[in-house]
Amino acid sequence: MNRPSVVLVGGGITALAAAYELSGGVAGPNPNTLRIEIIEAAPQLGGPLQTTTLGDRLIDLGPDGFLATRAEGVQLARDLGIEEDLVPIASSGASIFLHGALHELPKGLMLGVPTDRKQVEGMSGLSKKARKSAKRDWKSPRKLRVGDDISIGSVLANKLGDELAYQLIEPMIGGIQAGRINELSARSVFPALYNAAKQGGSLMKHLASLMPANPSTAPVFMSLRQGVGSFPHVLESLLRERGVVIRTNTPVTRIRAVGSGTYQWEVDTENTTTSANAVIMATPASVTGRLTATLGDALSKLQSVRLAPTAMVTFEFATESLRLPEHGTGILVPLHSKWTGRDSLLTTAITFLDRKWPNLQRPDTSLLRVHVGRSDDQRYTKYDDEELSERILKELAFILGESPTPLRTVTWRSDGGLPQYAVGHERLVTAARALSEPLNMFLAGNSYDGVGIPASIGSGRLTALQVLRALA
Repeated sequence: MNRPSVVLVGGGITALAAAYELSGGVAGPNPNTLRIEIIEAAPQLGGPLQTTTLGDRLIDLGPDGFLATRAEGVQLARDLGIEEDLVPIASSGASIFLHGALHELPKGLMLGVPTDRKQVEGMSGLSKKARKSAKRDWKSPRKLRVGDDISIGSVLANKLGDELAYQLIEPMIGGIQAGRINELSARSVFPALYNAAKQGGSLMKHLASLMPANPSTAPVFMSLRQGVGSFPHVLESLLRERGVVIRTNTPVTRIRAVGSGTYQWEVDTENTTTSANAVIMATPASVTGRLTATLGDALSKLQSVRLAPTAMVTFEFATESLRLPEHGTGILVPLHSKWTGRDSLLTTAITFLDRKWPNLQRPDTSLLRVHVGRSDDQRYTKYDDEELSERILKELAFILGESPTPLRTVTWRSDGGLPQYAVGHERLVTAARALSEPLNMFLAGNSYDGVGIPASIGSGRLTALQVLRALA
C-alpha cells in the first residue's frame, strides 16, 4: 500500500519546518511516516535566509537575527541539536536620525510606540507639539472608532499626532514590515495596538499595562554562530537523511484537484506530476493565489497581497575610520528624510552588525549594514550594485558626518520582499483557509501568520500538525 503523500510548494524556512514536523519532528521518522516532497522554484532552499563571507566573517545576507521572546526559533534550534550555536544579542538600544541629527531612543518603547509620556518629554529632537500630543493622550485621550480593523497609522496619528506617528514610530514598525503604517493592518501586524485602541482611553497607558513589571534579563534577539542562514542548511541535510524528496530550480506550474482515486491533488511542474493527499502552500500569497485561483474566489483574492522588495548593503570598515553613536545597535531613519535638493534619503536603517553579534566582533574592523526600500519606495532598483553602494556611502557621510572608504562591500536584494498586511488582511486569510482546508490544502508562511522567522517556523510546524490530523 502506498504511503500518504504530502507536497510542499515552496522551500523557505516555513516549508522546511513543516517538513521536519511531518517527518517525525524530534522523534524522527517511523514506518508510518508520510511521503514528503518539497518543490522550490529557486536554485536553493531557505528563501531570504542565506549566508556569505565578507573577509574572514560569515555573515547573513538576509535577516541576521530573530526574536528570542517568541519560542519557535529557539525551540527549533534545540530540537535540531544546535542549541550551543545560539548567539544572544550583545547590545541593545538604537538612535534615530531626526532633523539632521542623531538622537538616542528612550527605553521602554513597544515597537517604537511610547508607553509613558515621560519618554517623549525626555527625548531630544522632538517638537513641543509632539510633547503636547503625548501629554494629551496621557491626560485627555481622543476618541477613535476602530471597527473590525484599522490601519496602524490611523490609530497613531489620532492618538499621538502626526509627528510621533510618522517621525518616531513609523521607522520602527515600517522598517520591520517594509511598509507604511497608513496601509498596514493594526489587527494583523500589531494586535496589542489594535486592542488598546479598541478599549478607548489613553493608548500609552493601555500599552504600558502590557509591559512586564520586572523586565526579563534574557536576550530579546538571537542568532546562530554560522548565521541564521544556517537553519536551512541544517534542516535540508536532516530532511534528506529522512528521505524527504527535495527539488530546487523547479517552479510549480499548476495544482489540480483529482476527482476520484487515492489522491486528492496533482502538482505539476514543467516535466513532472506529483500526486498528493495534501498540499501545503508555503509560497507568497500572490503566488498561492495565482496557482489556486481556479479553486475559488477566496483563494484567487490572495493575489492582492503585495510584496515589498528591499535591499541591504553591508560594508566592512576600519573601526578607527568610523564615528558612530556611543550606544546601541543601529540607527532608524524616517521616510522622506531630506538629503540634497528635492531628493530624500534611500536609507531606512543602519545596523551595527558587530555590535549586535559577538561572533562578528573583530579588534580593528566593523560591519555596517544599510537597509533600503519600502512598499512605496523602490528607487534603489534604478541603481546597479556599484551605484547603490556609492549612493549609500554618500548618505552615510551625511548621517554620520564622515565618509570612510569601505574595505569590503556586499549587496543583497530581496526581490520577493515582505508581504504587506493591509487593512482587512485577517478576513482575507480566514476566507482563503475556510475554502482550502476542507480540501486538504493548507496555507503557511509569512503571508499569513507573521513576517518574522519564529512566526514562519511556527506557521510551518503548526500547519504540519494540521496535515497529520487531517490524514490520520
